[in-house]
Amino acid sequence: MPSKGIDFANLSLMDALDLAILVEDEALVRYEDFAAQMDQHRTPDAAKFFRYMAENEAKHGEQLAVRRAELFGSAPPTVSRALIFDIEAPDFDAARAFMSPRQAMQAALASEVKAHAFFVAALPVLKNAEVKALFEELRDEEILHQDLVKVELAKLPPDSGLSDDDFVDEPAAQ
Repeated sequence: MPSKGIDFANLSLMDALDLAILVEDEALVRYEDFAAQMDQHRTPDAAKFFRYMAENEAKHGEQLAVRRAELFGSAPPTVSRALIFDIEAPDFDAARAFMSPRQAMQAALASEVKAHAFFVAALPVLKNAEVKALFEELRDEEILHQDLVKVELAKLPPDSGLSDDDFVDEPAAQ
């Protein structure tokens, strides 16, 4: 499980909400980074999709933050980003120069599958009923996100068949 030192058995609802917000924020930042990379590589369709995913992560994070504020006001969080790594964020090396929209969506789909697996793996350890209910909700949200990406994938034409190696420059003599 991509977490460091999270005591899932004793996780409070506030801490669980804070972790969920951190997970969404981590994915948001990674998608924004990928969109910027795709802009630099002049791959606007992939950049557009990564921005769309960043917007989705931001909305979900905002919904969780509102819920947290309603329940716990401005109580300071007791968990930090140091406790999580790559739970929902796309893998660092998932972005490629000349990435097609299909490849971008496949990277996003892999991220949603990874997030689902995180919540599924945590569920058996959770003792607090409210936290368990939240994680079940988050697990189910990841399925909805996967379905969203699959619908968008189905709309796309097949890739050209070119690979990353087709765009590599040969070494130049010095």
